Amino acid sequence: MSALKIKKGSNKHSAYNLRPTFSDVEERHTLAVLVDNEVGVLARVIGLFSGRGYNIESLTVAEVDHEGHMSRITIVTTGTPQVIEQIKAQVGRIIPVHEVHDLTVEGRAVERELALIKVICTGDKRVEALRLADIFRTNVVDSTLDSFTFEITGTSEKIDAFADLMRPLGLSDLARTGIAALPRGSL
Repeated sequence: MSALKIKKGSNKHSAYNLRPTFSDVEERHTLAVLVDNEVGVLARVIGLFSGRGYNIESLTVAEVDHEGHMSRITIVTTGTPQVIEQIKAQVGRIIPVHEVHDLTVEGRAVERELALIKVICTGDKRVEALRLADIFRTNVVDSTLDSFTFEITGTSEKIDAFADLMRPLGLSDLARTGIAALPRGSL
């Protein structure tokens, strides 16, 4: 085989090295962390991220086992494969952490988010807001003569799309829960 080899440490801006190296590609990962539900655990996990300069794009936490006092922390973060591996290893070393699962790597997962979106509008804009809400299968959870509050559940992209359509109609407030995720199938 006479393949062109690039020397280690060669110039990354060379015309022969147009594809980014494995370590340069940032990926979005969803991590599910099972922890003891006790004071300070969330602060320790989040402190690990902030102390090392890792960004958290989404964070949800809730108790999932009342008898066992266990909580699930779902974290969406972005980083190179090496950074993601480092995050998983460091989170896994925190004492009250029982399991760390990278749902992005382990297989397909179900991810959903909930948002409340308040739209202040009247007249034709009000009719259009209700029409779009029906298309996106939202629920109207509050209504006044000049506003609606919609509840929408789905992927982050679906929520972004709905919010983008509501902005010109009078979107005034938006609250999002962050992503909740579980692996698909029997895992």
